[in-house]
Amino acid sequence: MAAAVRAGHDRDMDENMTHEPTDTTGPRRLTRTRDGRMITGVCSGIADYFNVDPTLVRIGAAVVTLLTSGAGILLYAAAVLLIPEEGRDVSIAQELINKQTNRG
Repeated sequence: MAAAVRAGHDRDMDENMTHEPTDTTGPRRLTRTRDGRMITGVCSGIADYFNVDPTLVRIGAAVVTLLTSGAGILLYAAAVLLIPEEGRDVSIAQELINKQTNRG
């Protein structure tokens, strides 16, 4: 009976068991994806990052745009500039900043 009560507690873990995730591919990054993109890959990248359907993110972006009288378009444009494309290390905005600092 005592073993049944204690089942599932951390103290019952074997020394080989850990709480660490088994995925060792490194930290996830938010990127604009190339696969499944409609325009620039922002919505599909966000959907990939949060593991949801890209259609839901696109509908959400459209609703935000309609409810905020177009501010969603500005958010989308900011995301294009700030989120790096898949396979790249820096965003468009960071590339522009790096070019400006290297000129001076």
